[in-house]
Amino acid sequence: MTETADDGRDHYDVTGEGPVLLLLPGGAGHPMGLGPLVEALAGRFTVVTYDPLGLAHGRLGLPVPEQRVADWSEGAHRVLEAVLPEGGSAYAFGTSSGGVAVLDLLARHPERLARVVAHEPPCVTVLPDGAERRAELLGQLEDGERPPAEGESATPMGVFLARVLRPFTAYTPPLAPVAAPRLTLVAGTDSRGQLLHRTTEFLAGRLGAAFTEFPGGHLGTLDHPVEFAELLAGTLRSSARTSS
Repeated sequence: MTETADDGRDHYDVTGEGPVLLLLPGGAGHPMGLGPLVEALAGRFTVVTYDPLGLAHGRLGLPVPEQRVADWSEGAHRVLEAVLPEGGSAYAFGTSSGGVAVLDLLARHPERLARVVAHEPPCVTVLPDGAERRAELLGQLEDGERPPAEGESATPMGVFLARVLRPFTAYTPPLAPVAAPRLTLVAGTDSRGQLLHRTTEFLAGRLGAAFTEFPGGHLGTLDHPVEFAELLAGTLRSSARTSS
């Protein structure tokens, strides 16, 4: 059974039983298509799916300002404060722009996080040639007519392109690897040779964090949900055993 929470500021759904796993979707944070992944995880975790802009909770089409990574991570922190007992900690997983947000969440609130997995966060400016690669990425994704970000024709992709893509690809995680032992960075096997695989592996080395590969490409959460969930659960819990 899934419970929906909406306090007018933060929007999230809760399903499953077990330790809390905070899930941050990619794109504009709309959890579309993640149902099979959540279902596969819900037998082992209480999955808290955060919808930072409320797009799946009736706010699609409303005006959206340019987004800040800090706003998503602070919102995620408020959600954790709402669902965790005092002094408790959670697992966290984010993919794409959600991966950027969980990196920032870990930097700001490590005390609330036991383990974090970030899947292909597009922090391309960390690369030695990051400015050039970011310009190419923006050009590729923004090429052609962009779907509307507001009004009746608004789409989650339109919101992502207009309000999320530029600020999130410019994000640079803090240099100090304070929370590196709690962090695993993940890229898809089908992304080998591509920009975001290179970015993810480079970022892991820079932060001193673990790096591994999961099935599929950038949309591995959608294309291989069951296998992805198995590997994610194993990564989170094996890391926890290693540190205990």
